[in-house]
Amino acid sequence: MEIHKSVGSQLRFVRRNLISINRLLDAYQQIPLKPKQYKYLLVVNTLYYQQKQMYDSRTHSIGDRIVSIHQPHVRPIIRGKSQAKVEFGAKIHVSIIDGISFLDELSWDAFNEGSHMMDYIEKYRKRFGCYPKELLADQICCTRANRAALKEKGIKLLAKPLGRPSAVSIHVSPGERNPIEGKFGQAKTGYGLNRIKARLKDTSEAWIACIFLVLNLVKLAGAALPCLVAGLMLSLSAKYILERIRQNANQIKSQMIRIPEILQPYPIKLKIVA
Repeated sequence: MEIHKSVGSQLRFVRRNLISINRLLDAYQQIPLKPKQYKYLLVVNTLYYQQKQMYDSRTHSIGDRIVSIHQPHVRPIIRGKSQAKVEFGAKIHVSIIDGISFLDELSWDAFNEGSHMMDYIEKYRKRFGCYPKELLADQICCTRANRAALKEKGIKLLAKPLGRPSAVSIHVSPGERNPIEGKFGQAKTGYGLNRIKARLKDTSEAWIACIFLVLNLVKLAGAALPCLVAGLMLSLSAKYILERIRQNANQIKSQMIRIPEILQPYPIKLKIVA
């Protein structure tokens, strides 16, 4: 009860200040505020009406709730973890194909990956021109509707089958999803995915996308190094050198055979001076 009264008092203070600001702005034909200041004013107005609605209905949740004046695009996402039940920031969906990460979706609102899974499958088809042969997904994506849709497209789902564990012969180990979890860990600990310090929405999204770009470049660099070493070792091998000499010798020999043919239309004339 005391908290409810305190919240009501603070809301009345904010409402009084907003009314005063609006009266001052009515005296001008054009808004004298800078774009940043005007943006803050709009955010505070929206925040006031959201808090007033929750105060009147005695609830603690509302759609598109603003939790930061400086970052009004950030939404609370309920995770249910023991350390942090509610997290703030962007929610992303990443697919890994042969070690390369693809950022399928980035949203500041909470979304269910299972309901979007077929959209990710279609994105795969647009990238590579075909559907994947196999798919290893999280348990939230393994709904009956998704299983039926994957079966219709001929995609094998590598996940825990439906039914009792004793009734199925194929079991999927939880460790098979370690690559995607390790990729998130690498992005957070090595490249600061959990410490995005940008305030603007577009800047934050670009920051996140650049992190996965760097992850892919590191992966490609690691794959290219053995190829370069193999090529260097091949170029230094005796068999390769002898093969190159033999090819060059055959080429020189073929050119030497053509010399009389080239010189035939132009006979050499010698002039002897006494």
